[in-house]
Amino acid sequence: MSIFNVFSLMGGIAMFLYGMDMMGKALEQTAGNKLQGILSKMTSSPIKGLLLGLVVTAVIQSSGATTVMAVGFVNSGLMQLHQAIGVIMGANIGTTVTGWLLSLSGLEGDNFVTQMLNPNAWSPILGFIGIWMYMLGKDRKRGVGKIMMGFAILMAGMNTMSTSMSPLAGEEWFMDMFLAFSNPLFGVVAGAVLTAILQSSSAAVGILQALSSTGAVTYSAAVPIIMGQNIGTTVTALISSAGANKNAKRTAFVHLYFNVIGAVIFLCGFYGLHALLQFPFFNDQINTFGIAIVHTVFNVVTTAILLPFNRVLERLAIMTVPDSKSDTPEQHSLLDERLLSTPSVAVNRAMLTGGDMAEICRVSLLQAMSITHKWDDALAEEILHKEDAVDHYEDVLGTYLVKLGNKHLSREDNRTVNKLLQTIGDFERISDHAVNLLEAAKEIKEKDIRFSKEALSDLSVLESALQDIVNRTVDAYQQNDLYAAGKIEPLEEVVDGLVREVKTRHIARLQAGTCTIEYGFVLDDLLTDYERIADHCSNIAVAMIEVAEDKFDTHEYLNNIKNGSSVKFEERYEKYRDRYTFPSEAASNG
Repeated sequence: MSIFNVFSLMGGIAMFLYGMDMMGKALEQTAGNKLQGILSKMTSSPIKGLLLGLVVTAVIQSSGATTVMAVGFVNSGLMQLHQAIGVIMGANIGTTVTGWLLSLSGLEGDNFVTQMLNPNAWSPILGFIGIWMYMLGKDRKRGVGKIMMGFAILMAGMNTMSTSMSPLAGEEWFMDMFLAFSNPLFGVVAGAVLTAILQSSSAAVGILQALSSTGAVTYSAAVPIIMGQNIGTTVTALISSAGANKNAKRTAFVHLYFNVIGAVIFLCGFYGLHALLQFPFFNDQINTFGIAIVHTVFNVVTTAILLPFNRVLERLAIMTVPDSKSDTPEQHSLLDERLLSTPSVAVNRAMLTGGDMAEICRVSLLQAMSITHKWDDALAEEILHKEDAVDHYEDVLGTYLVKLGNKHLSREDNRTVNKLLQTIGDFERISDHAVNLLEAAKEIKEKDIRFSKEALSDLSVLESALQDIVNRTVDAYQQNDLYAAGKIEPLEEVVDGLVREVKTRHIARLQAGTCTIEYGFVLDDLLTDYERIADHCSNIAVAMIEVAEDKFDTHEYLNNIKNGSSVKFEERYEKYRDRYTFPSEAASNG
């Protein structure tokens, strides 16, 4: 084997790893929405968790990435430790898909169908189509093009590795090396080290499949190496759990124990049965199909054996990372940075967090409006706590979204990030206005200000409209409902009109001597906050619509819908105006 073969081997490994990475990321990005839907269906059922891990890993082509996600979910409080165990087991089975795909390259025969099943026959044309889709297509077509190119590059790397290693078939030292790997301990260590370096068991299995083309790899050598590869892939999760809470660390150890215990059971069973039955294939050369079969059988058998004992794995992890009496309750991270490795999942989590922030703002505001009518010390304290929580949400979300912005996102995910960036500030301001209302309520209580029956009636109409616009805004935001968002602006115009009318009616009562100037000062503070809250609701709704249309000129949008060109706007405005009217009252009578 010459130095040029070594260069060729290095290039083949580079192409193989790059192709796998490119294909996995493109698959994850293209299937982002479906992946989010799958991940949202967290369940305590081990079987459903297993299926969840299997499907996600089959999509993103990396059991390590799925396990890191599980660690991140546990650290964020989205998943319990016992739920993550099923996901981890499913991830181990899902990662075998790559091996089966690569094993097709070993198909030989003159039959047309057999030749077409071999990826080497159609991966070049796949790459050719992929590059044109990537260069000329948009959004989803570009993503599909990247998947095709990634697979073509992966197969080219696989072929380059196989070709460059073919001279090794005649090297005695190379044959002796694989004879040494027949020793289970050496084989397991070699497989674990290689996979720990590559951070991908799929890639390690692919390289072993390429090595099998030399004819030097036997079943006796391949089996312990594959066991080691499954152990080595746990390093990714162990590294990612550094700095996480205890349950997240335990999740990583569950992954380790599952593979270590599985490897021990499988090796004992394999060598024990061989001692009794003398497997005829034990010293035979293994091919790509054989490697895929061993990899799959190991993961399926291990899962079948250990799934009923998932609680034992949980207790073992808890023993490794024990609780102590001095421990304070664990704090869950709102947004775990481990999820950034799968951007579509991170974007979905950021959106859910934004929805939680919006819900806190809604509840805080409704509580603040309530306390202006009846003071409650406990409620006042709760409003202040919610304001601190919203401030924390804004800081954490803002930082997370900036990091997400540096990732390669799909068009839809990019829109979601832009929507969050443009709206979290408005929600934070709504929370600030809730505190302003609290201050007004405190002043009403301390000065014992009494509202007239007419003033309370006017405020009741305005507050009903304000509650309506806040509820509609938060619901539209959480559900990403653009149609509902389109109804916010006409309602905001109605709120503005009601604010002006309340002021006018108050002045009339003031002139009639039925209201006091002191009440007027508090009323002005309330009306200012109410009007500003409606403005922020309008900003949120407009941002949702503009981002969805890839436009960012809010003033132009508002001018277009208010200048009479929008019939729907006028219809909705009249509908809401009829709904929120003041009771008949002669202003001169107060």
